[in-house]
Amino acid sequence: MENQIFELQYALDTFMFLICGALVMWMAAGFTLLESGLVRAKNTVEILTKNVALYSIACIMYMVCGYYFMYGGGFFLSGIEAFSLEEVLAASAENGFDGDSVYSGASDFFFQVVFVATAMSIVSGAVAERMKLWSFLIFAVVLTGFIYPMEGGWTWGGNDVFGIFNLGDLGFSDFAGSGIVHMAGAAAALSGVLLLGPRLGKYGKDGKAKAIPGANLPLATLGTFVLWMGWFGFNGGSVLKLGDAASAHSMAMVFLNTNGAAAGGLVAALLTSHILWGRADLTMALNGALAGLVAITAEPSTPTALQATLFGAAGGVLVVFSILALDKLKIDDPVGAISVHGTVGLLGLLLVPLTNDGASFGGQLAGAATIFTWVFVTSFIVWFALKLVMGIRVSQEEEYEGLDVGECGIEAYPEFKSA
Repeated sequence: MENQIFELQYALDTFMFLICGALVMWMAAGFTLLESGLVRAKNTVEILTKNVALYSIACIMYMVCGYYFMYGGGFFLSGIEAFSLEEVLAASAENGFDGDSVYSGASDFFFQVVFVATAMSIVSGAVAERMKLWSFLIFAVVLTGFIYPMEGGWTWGGNDVFGIFNLGDLGFSDFAGSGIVHMAGAAAALSGVLLLGPRLGKYGKDGKAKAIPGANLPLATLGTFVLWMGWFGFNGGSVLKLGDAASAHSMAMVFLNTNGAAAGGLVAALLTSHILWGRADLTMALNGALAGLVAITAEPSTPTALQATLFGAAGGVLVVFSILALDKLKIDDPVGAISVHGTVGLLGLLLVPLTNDGASFGGQLAGAATIFTWVFVTSFIVWFALKLVMGIRVSQEEEYEGLDVGECGIEAYPEFKSA
């Protein structure tokens, strides 16, 4: 009887991982839609190519070495293959079927690899419209195969930072990755943007930022909804279990809080834009929803539904002012990714101790500083090396004509061109 109960729990937990992983994979479609809607039409094909390619690169690199750096076990899935059904059953029988770690190792890898791709997707939008495609893809190899897995190992993998200290022992907690995934992706993006420089015509002679409207706001809005849906898998799957009443209740609360935070973020950003400019700014509203999702990702299981909504609203307000501040600093981010995932990612980490007694503000700050410093510095080195070796920015002529023609040799909307 005990064995049958275990096998049922194993099936439920594994199925949960697979479904949530599929939802997170669908976030790749959300980022693709969002970014292709917020860039100009002449750069659409290039941004689409980047998104499908980075996802594929992330899957391969995490298999080859990323999983090893993050959790140990060996190259080419040897660490995952160790979690065969027979070995899981034998280990659980030895431990008295205590219900811990009863999901398939392969499903765990699948769930983890889509998080890696998410971190890289954040970079894509921030460097849009002026970066060389192949420089970006080479960077994706390094980020997904080494940079992200290393800091992921210091947090979710339980490894010591350079063998010196453990972030968990310092009181650091990040339930689903406000810092580990989102702030890390933003740190990598920021280092690239600083070396890359702003788009042509973004800042006038007076230094003021000029709006460069995206080509397709319906696509951007649809992308936001797709990301919103995928986030249920992102946060919900991070419960890690489903096969008992407590875990099922926790997952339900995570879904509820994730949804409430997104709604709070969107409404708050919409109201903020109305107060500042006297109009409802759709792009700020979309980024507000995403900011709310990022803010709650660090701890979606312990707040009440009202608290989660307020946390999301705080993210929605913050993201608007962060985007304005970066523009004043002439840091050109076409989709607002650095603000959404970086600035609000830090906010999400700092909100955790308000509802989770296991975390401390000092630990959260230490963890955030460690993650940001590691990812920013290593990414800057890689970007700088690429700049020296092959360049990272397209020519002025290519940027003016659009990256679709120069980088991909095809246009997304060729029928709109005069014969």
